[in-house]
Amino acid sequence: MKTTASFLRVIGFAILAFFLLELTIDSGDQWAIVKYPIIWAVLAMLVFFAIALEIVAAALQRILFGGLNPEAKERYLAAEKLREQNQFGWFKRKYKEMLDAKPMAKEQEIVLDHNYDGIRELDNTLPPWWVYMFYATIIFAVVYLVRFEIFNGENQIEEYETEVAQAKLDVAEYKKNNKDLIDANTVELLTDASDIAAGKTIFTDNCVACHKDSGGGGIGPNLTDDYWILGGGIKNIFHTISEGGRAGKGMISWKTDLKPSEMAQVASYVMTLHGTNPADGKEPEGDVWVDENAPVDNVEAKVIDSTTIEMTDVPVVDNLQANGK
Repeated sequence: MKTTASFLRVIGFAILAFFLLELTIDSGDQWAIVKYPIIWAVLAMLVFFAIALEIVAAALQRILFGGLNPEAKERYLAAEKLREQNQFGWFKRKYKEMLDAKPMAKEQEIVLDHNYDGIRELDNTLPPWWVYMFYATIIFAVVYLVRFEIFNGENQIEEYETEVAQAKLDVAEYKKNNKDLIDANTVELLTDASDIAAGKTIFTDNCVACHKDSGGGGIGPNLTDDYWILGGGIKNIFHTISEGGRAGKGMISWKTDLKPSEMAQVASYVMTLHGTNPADGKEPEGDVWVDENAPVDNVEAKVIDSTTIEMTDVPVVDNLQANGK
């Protein structure tokens, strides 16, 4: 028993010393004991010191105990035995009270008359902890019944749907505050002057070699007209910048060189070039692109060639009025 207590004290001292060293030494994200191996030597010295103290204390106790007369030794041993018996006495008493069982010496008082081939039954009462838990389940069942069956409380499916809706809002807010999480499906047209200016800077640094400073096109196509090889609009332009153009002859992919937020800025800047019609603009390439999702109110169709129709904003004349009715 004494040896076990000494061992536990040494282990406790070593753990305490370890955490004190970890708290007092700044090691960043790493454990101090990993970053600074010298700590192992310090811990070993402290443990050795603790073991030496335990050995010295045990030796002094034996010396003092050996000098006692027989009566003093008996009193000392009796006191030690009583101390061990009373150790954790409060917990032991509470444990017995919670069991509420008759001791073996008094079991004859609760033996029932039943006898099955020599097997007799004790009429011990149920442990109080078990009884209290049973009462708690009854109370819980009543509260649950009232809460969900009478007052129509939110059930698990409704709780799930609420949590999912809140999670979507949290994700949307997170993406809103972290612009580099966007992709071709979630990108939106940027209209802030600072974003457009940043997009122009990126365009000037990386795109003018193929599209010219005006966007009129050189090696690459004209970015100012209505014709697009891979589709217009912010999402298509973003996708083309990110993934590149046609295999083997289109523009390269820029997703390894530009962040998603930067690609959104330059795509938004390219959108501002539409309709500028520079004097040195290249001949149209691709097909006319019309945003099918764009709101169209009062429009009139104007044929601009034999196969293409352009929508222009003009008031629509009621058909009956046009016919004089």
